Amino acid sequence: MAESPAKALRRILDSPGVHLGPACFDALSAKLVERAGFDYCFTSGFSISAARLGLPDVGLISFGEMMDQGRQIIQAVSIPIIADGDNGYGNAMNVKRTIREAIRAGYAGIFLEDQVSPKACGHTRGRKVVPRDEAVMRIKAAIDARKESGSDIVIVARTDSRQAISFEESLWRSQAFADVGADVLLIDALASREEMKAFCEIAPSVPKMANLLEGGGKTPILNPTELEDVGFKIAAYPLSLMGVSIRAMQNALTAIKGGQIPSHGSIPTFEEIKEIVGFNSYYEEEKRYATNIDQVSLQNGTFKSSKE
Repeated sequence: MAESPAKALRRILDSPGVHLGPACFDALSAKLVERAGFDYCFTSGFSISAARLGLPDVGLISFGEMMDQGRQIIQAVSIPIIADGDNGYGNAMNVKRTIREAIRAGYAGIFLEDQVSPKACGHTRGRKVVPRDEAVMRIKAAIDARKESGSDIVIVARTDSRQAISFEESLWRSQAFADVGADVLLIDALASREEMKAFCEIAPSVPKMANLLEGGGKTPILNPTELEDVGFKIAAYPLSLMGVSIRAMQNALTAIKGGQIPSHGSIPTFEEIKEIVGFNSYYEEEKRYATNIDQVSLQNGTFKSSKE
């Protein structure tokens, strides 16, 4: 019997060392993460909103759109995927539905935050959080929904109160989330290595996640050895794939506008692109269903009619 996505993720959390996870935003980026040898992957609400809508991550993308994108990502890979569940899309009852739908979609885990609606993106201005009791009830509702569904989906409890209120408040909320059963804790926008270490010292039996916003976020970018020394178990890199994609597309468009094509080395060959997307695997599987009417051309991977 195949290992469930949640069980695979829990095995990663139980294994030694710190585990790095890039954030994907569509099926292709998830496939690239898997091909690169990563054990798991996150989805990024920031990047999905940008890629799917061309809009900022300020609560404009809907629950249905995020779940639809997630299903496409999950179906494209075999590694466990952790969902960006935002603030659960409402109150505790909305959170329960979010968890149930994430389980049905096949997510291995999901992180939930304590922001108000409409939410703001992490490390940006204007973030506000709900009161303590409501924040804790969201996580309790998530745990209840998991139990009621007979699932073992991993609940990552995130607080944005470090930036919205204070570091001390974020520690209090993290401990409270651990007390009601959160599987992993995350304080967004920690501002120093000292804060990162203090965070890792609370609820020592609960794994900690670092959100390492590339290109100018508030949290120091520690290397894997430093992250492990501080006490983190998993680390997310939310913008690397989206950021380099934007820059690569800008450079390609500049070249094309100047009457050229992207420089050699900055673009894969057509054969490489076909391999990444899955043409070669498709052709191999296609051969299994060839008939005496349609003969497979081994040279180019296409069908050629025997009548020709």
